[in-house]
Amino acid sequence: MPSRFPLSLTAIGLTAAVLLALPQAALAIPAFARQTQMSCSTCHAAVPKLNSFGESFLANGYRLPNWKEKRESYGDDRLALPSSVPLAVRIQGFGQLRKADRANTNEEAANADLQSPYFIKLLGGAPLTDHINAYFYGIYAEKGENGGVLIEDAWIRHDDVFGTGVELQLGQFQVSDLMFPREVRLPFQDYIPYRMAGITYDRGILLSRGFGPVSIDIGVTNGNGIDESRTLTASGYQRPDHSFDNNDRKSVFGRIGVDAGPLDVGVFGYHGAQANGFQQEGVGNAPDHTAGKTIAGIDLSGRFGGSVYWYAQGLYNRWDDFLAEGEHYAWWGGFAGVDWIYSREWAFSLLYNYADAGDLDKLGLNQELSGSPVSDPLSNYRFDGINLSTLTVTAGYYFATNVRGVIEVNGDLQPTDSYAHREPEHYLLMGLDAAF
Repeated sequence: MPSRFPLSLTAIGLTAAVLLALPQAALAIPAFARQTQMSCSTCHAAVPKLNSFGESFLANGYRLPNWKEKRESYGDDRLALPSSVPLAVRIQGFGQLRKADRANTNEEAANADLQSPYFIKLLGGAPLTDHINAYFYGIYAEKGENGGVLIEDAWIRHDDVFGTGVELQLGQFQVSDLMFPREVRLPFQDYIPYRMAGITYDRGILLSRGFGPVSIDIGVTNGNGIDESRTLTASGYQRPDHSFDNNDRKSVFGRIGVDAGPLDVGVFGYHGAQANGFQQEGVGNAPDHTAGKTIAGIDLSGRFGGSVYWYAQGLYNRWDDFLAEGEHYAWWGGFAGVDWIYSREWAFSLLYNYADAGDLDKLGLNQELSGSPVSDPLSNYRFDGINLSTLTVTAGYYFATNVRGVIEVNGDLQPTDSYAHREPEHYLLMGLDAAF
């Protein structure tokens, strides 16, 4: 198959010229730096990656010992408001060259793509009392989609419920944040197995407690993500109401973590069940039924010296009654990475993502659903995203503490000799990531 990846020096040069012409300095510093009057580098090894002080600041509800002294009470000793609204903006813009742009039939692929803005986020967070804090962010534009606002993280947290030392967090959050938060990673490339396993954004409750070097987290979520909820008609006045979940079953999860000096180790478990229907082009809807999901994981992380951070995640997944009653599938995946904070100006990352579709490979070329054959499994019924092997190299140059230039190369190492992976999906990405 001829290559569709136009990696000519001219194309690269034009992309770089457009990106470097964008503003290379932010006008101000983000909300927490404004509140504390400290540099972003106090909490970040290299923005957005947190250092140990930043992790402590987060765990302490964005408070310093003198946090109230920088507040306004307006004559009310029970009121402590920030002197300014604690908001910040993050914006990204990229240019990308890629080899495998999966366009629809009879559509031309856009292998050279200017992706700016890639996203625009409005973030806010602050301590509200001695023990309660809140955080949220909304996306105003993402991946070329405009015209709406999507709230992802949004929660309120109490860090000492009834004086027990137990932290309670209520709202929308990512289950995977218990291991490695996706929002503060240095590579543009994602921690893909988290998304495959479906343990990113959800609505729920999280309880956390530390016992010296041991931390325990237990949570319950609706299990159906943060998509639009169902409209109900309540009794009595028949006023419209909404249900955030689509059934009575909840998902439960937990993690036990141990800080063993140079090594952090965590064990993760998840079990849930959700109504599951499968829409297949040309086949119709499969009957709705309840699908179970069980996940077991282990995560490891550590640090070499003061500048090299490493991490690794493994996940085993079992999907019960998936697509149809009595069909059970197991697969596993994971990722590993290294971040090297070379200097105040340069940071480098290496990230490897892997997944083995396992039992899902049994679906095969001739899978039938609802008694109808799949006429074109290449386009209608593929789990090509489950089989995965990619290596990503990222270099970040900091024009300022809060303005980062990014160059990233992703190599697709997955064999292309199966129906589920027809061609390699390499990319080269260049752009800017700024917060102010």
